[in-house]
Amino acid sequence: MGKPYGFGKSVALSFDQAVERVTEALKGEGFGVLTEIDVAATLKKKLDKDMRPYKILGACNPQLASRALEAEPSIGLLLPCNVVVRELEDGRASVEFMDPNAVLDLVGRPEIVGLAGEVRARLDRVLGAL
Repeated sequence: MGKPYGFGKSVALSFDQAVERVTEALKGEGFGVLTEIDVAATLKKKLDKDMRPYKILGACNPQLASRALEAEPSIGLLLPCNVVVRELEDGRASVEFMDPNAVLDLVGRPEIVGLAGEVRARLDRVLGAL
């Protein structure tokens, strides 16, 4: 996935295994999952539309979020870090992360740019653990 706003990879795991593994890897880097949106279930319920399993996990590292909020109180508009886990046609899963460098660069403050780099490094390690 080479998008300017995110990064990720396909993994040789089932959808449920990928959700479990990424959640555990996030914990290892100090992130908790604050929200879990089951997009497939929501579209089925609201639109009676079927789709492959797809979840958006809202990940947050409290220490890093606190630093960001102290530097820029409105930065909550750009939090938490979204992680998408979705099932691919071949049964494997794709895990994709919002790129904090791309998103937090919108703030235009040097201390936030440095913080975004720290968050990105942690998320890169999560991706590497999958």
